[in-house]
Amino acid sequence: MTASAQHPAATPGGALPTLDVDRSDPAARAWLKEAVRKVQADANRTADTHLLRFPLPERWGIDLYLKDESTHPTGSLKHRLARSLFLYGLCNGWIRPGKPVIEASSGSTAVSEAYFADLIGVPFIAVMPRTTSREKTRLIEFHGGSCHLVDDPRTVYEVSARLAEETGGHYMDQFTYAERATDWRGNNNIAESIYTQLRLERFPEPAWIVATAGTGGTSATIARYVRYLQYDTRVCVADPENSCFFDGWESGDAGVTADSGSRIEGIGRPRMEPSFLPAAIDRMMKVPDAATVAAVRALERAIGRRAGGSTGTGLWGALKIVGEMVDAGRHGSVVTLICDPGDRYLDKYYSDDWLAGQGLDVGPYAAHLDGFLATGRWTC
Repeated sequence: MTASAQHPAATPGGALPTLDVDRSDPAARAWLKEAVRKVQADANRTADTHLLRFPLPERWGIDLYLKDESTHPTGSLKHRLARSLFLYGLCNGWIRPGKPVIEASSGSTAVSEAYFADLIGVPFIAVMPRTTSREKTRLIEFHGGSCHLVDDPRTVYEVSARLAEETGGHYMDQFTYAERATDWRGNNNIAESIYTQLRLERFPEPAWIVATAGTGGTSATIARYVRYLQYDTRVCVADPENSCFFDGWESGDAGVTADSGSRIEGIGRPRMEPSFLPAAIDRMMKVPDAATVAAVRALERAIGRRAGGSTGTGLWGALKIVGEMVDAGRHGSVVTLICDPGDRYLDKYYSDDWLAGQGLDVGPYAAHLDGFLATGRWTC
């Protein structure tokens, strides 16, 4: 562009006029204000989630807590993330009236995002692996969303971006923006909520918080909050089979990939996602999928609650840490998460036929857990 094209002709006095383009849209701003109000009102009227105790022998002097995120309106930990992503997208000007929001997801985030899309009145499309549980697709459709299923889980990113381009919509991209959309300094994020609820307990500062990783956003929020408030709590991430997070964290190679999708829905990824912050994590575990299922079934026996597979992965890691504390004679508390309810996975982690089809034998792991809870000896 030439100088003459950039500026109109000079005024008779020789001064160049100021270029001025006003793209403000009162109608769009009014819609935005109402959309943000609706999302914030949802947070304001929703009570915080509960912190439950997992029963351990009193003589151990250790308390194990489960932050029950399944009590959110959309039934999972991802309700917090979806709310943050919608506020982030709205305030950045990316989510617009009448234009669809598209998300790459293994299900739970899409359920929560469908809820918020319906709340503010925009279309929603979830791009998910075809193996996603039928209950999750039903919930997405219940909240007014639609499901675009793909055969190869590794293609969800490019398919989502293509759909956003074709429709003029916004690709939410939770795997990139999860860690930056959440206010990790506080504002009732999951970490602040945990510490507030532990305030009157006998060990109010947990020795460990154990999370799992799908986007990596939850572990990033917790780890940053711990450092920001100068707590001595350590953060552990438990990873399932067929996921690259553990391998990338251990090797320091952000380019590692996994060849197949995780059997534990909601966690485990075929690539190192941008929202996963390895340097913020103190410890990682690679948990066998059969151990995950054994743990989630042990949870039902212990507290009468069914939970999803990602809960079992985290619980196995938390119990392993409890075992180490027992062996060392240390007292304290450990926290992990109930990520979502088990009724979404009745045909998977609670189905013996599914386990047999996957070649998973939970027997040895179940026997180990029973022995550990009786004796305090961790042998796996």
